[in-house]
Amino acid sequence: MKPGQDPDLGEWFDQVRWDENGLAPVVTQDAASGRVLTLAWMNREALAETARSGAAVYWSRSRRRLWRKGEESGHVQKVLEVRLDCDADAILLRVEQVGGIACHTGRESCFFRKLDNGRWVATDPVLKDPSLIYGKR
Repeated sequence: MKPGQDPDLGEWFDQVRWDENGLAPVVTQDAASGRVLTLAWMNREALAETARSGAAVYWSRSRRRLWRKGEESGHVQKVLEVRLDCDADAILLRVEQVGGIACHTGRESCFFRKLDNGRWVATDPVLKDPSLIYGKR
């Protein structure tokens, strides 16, 4: 299956093992660098829309609705590959991250903190002030 094509939501789609809430975790990885950008969630509708559009669409657990990555920021994720893990219960998206910012904090990745001597230390710089991306919240 190639992203952007209208997929046959048949056998491949039914092989995903959704949790009791109808969700599956999604690891999103920059296809060029291999860096993990985000961890999010998909439901059946989000996976179908991602496959149809070729752009990452997730399920927002806090908003209780579909979340099209970049809908506010413009930092969309162009999906190059969709993969399923060996247990068929976790999805991997390999993407081109438009604008180089995946995190709402204005960083390249949501995984910008590392454990160092018993405390979390920010290791990645803010590339763009979030207030300039999202405006007043």
